[in-house]
Amino acid sequence: MSERYNGALPNGDRGRRKSRFALYKRPKANGVKPSTVHVISTPQASKAISCKGQHSISYTLSRNQTVVVEYTHDKDTDMFQVGRSTESPIDFVVTDTISGSQNTDEAQITQSTISRFACRIVCDRNEPYTARIFAAGFDSSKNIFLGEKAAKWKNPDGHMDGLTTNGVLVMHPRGGFTEESQPGVWREISVCGDVYTLRETRSAQQRGKLVESETNVLQDGSLIDLCGATLLWRTADGLFHTPTQKHIEALRQEINAARPQCPVGLNTLAFPSINRKEVVEEKQPWAYLSCGHVHGYHNWGHRSDTEANERECPMCRTVGPYVPLWLGCEAGFYVDAGPPTHAFTPCGHVCSEKSAKYWSQIPLPHGTHAFHAACPFCATQLVGEQNCIKLIFQGPVD
Repeated sequence: MSERYNGALPNGDRGRRKSRFALYKRPKANGVKPSTVHVISTPQASKAISCKGQHSISYTLSRNQTVVVEYTHDKDTDMFQVGRSTESPIDFVVTDTISGSQNTDEAQITQSTISRFACRIVCDRNEPYTARIFAAGFDSSKNIFLGEKAAKWKNPDGHMDGLTTNGVLVMHPRGGFTEESQPGVWREISVCGDVYTLRETRSAQQRGKLVESETNVLQDGSLIDLCGATLLWRTADGLFHTPTQKHIEALRQEINAARPQCPVGLNTLAFPSINRKEVVEEKQPWAYLSCGHVHGYHNWGHRSDTEANERECPMCRTVGPYVPLWLGCEAGFYVDAGPPTHAFTPCGHVCSEKSAKYWSQIPLPHGTHAFHAACPFCATQLVGEQNCIKLIFQGPVD
């Protein structure tokens, strides 16, 4: 799984808060499965059951009726929990993704929309190691509590189910995570792992329609949205066919070895080392994102004082943003191993053509009701006709 900051979180990876998480078979199974159901008429009795040290999910139907579903140990599965809470039941702590276009000073999040116990991923301990996602995670008292206002219902077969406040959305790409991938349809996952169409708004009381033909099984390239952070799920097999950091570094060296030049200043350009992705260097390539012409940095071509970043390209006179180019570092986002030929607009992150085109057509959830394409490396909302541009490099004149 991976959160999106071009391979690293702004404050670095710390403990359970990382830019990517790896799931391994646990030394001892910690999965749980539903067992006994209790219908309870007093809050005290409900508390007594959920305090027995067993995992349970409480569905509050009214002030005097709660359904408590007890869960028992499952020797065949491992459970991993994801959420904003730093309490011990959470294996992977996620924080809100701040768009790369916002300065960290102005991007102080007042209130996170990510749930403290957002979701749980349950993996089979035996091949093919199927991984399933469920909304909500168990808290420190091993309980999931759906209050009166949460969307909840009894299914025709009698078992209770519900949705979390802002929901857990999943999108499985069509055609896997490959060069041929196409975006899939966003769905909502229930507490018991059923698949529903999206609610009218993120936290509406009314659930969507059950999609019986789809499951909560995660596939290579599945996107998991927690309303504030989006995770990309990659399988071991999928990563085996994905370019590595070494491959991306080789592509960087290859493009630099071709000695691309600024067509005006005639100075040689070079993509900075992946370790120096925050510092704009003297030889760094810059591009006009309306036409794709690559230059070295220069200070001319401003059209007006008001639009500081709108420049006129000296090659073709097209006006548009002029930005430094950065190689996309997170190998897990690449759908192929092609050369870095395309840049996202307006952030200037560079990757292969097929990767750029794939991400530029994916509508990622934004806030509680909007969707828009974003750069996978920095989460900046994409703009322009195609959301990305083919870069035009000039080779050495000699």
